[in-house]
Amino acid sequence: MSKTLIEGVDFYYDDRGFMVLTEKYHVEKGYCCGLGCRHCPYNYESVPEPTRTQLLSKRNKTPE
Repeated sequence: MSKTLIEGVDFYYDDRGFMVLTEKYHVEKGYCCGLGCRHCPYNYESVPEPTRTQLLSKRNKTPE
C-alpha cells in the first residue's frame, strides 16, 4: 500500500533541509519503527537502549 505524502501534513523540512515526518504520519503508520523519529507518538518503544532513554529524556526537558 502506497500513500502520497503531503508536505505540511505528513512531513516538513527542518532548517537543515532534512525531511521530518509528523506525528500524524506516525499515528497513521501505527507502530514505532525504532529509528528515533523526532515526532514518535509511541515513546520510542522499539528504539534500543540507551538511545531510547536519551531520546525520552531530551523530549521531557522543559525549556528554561
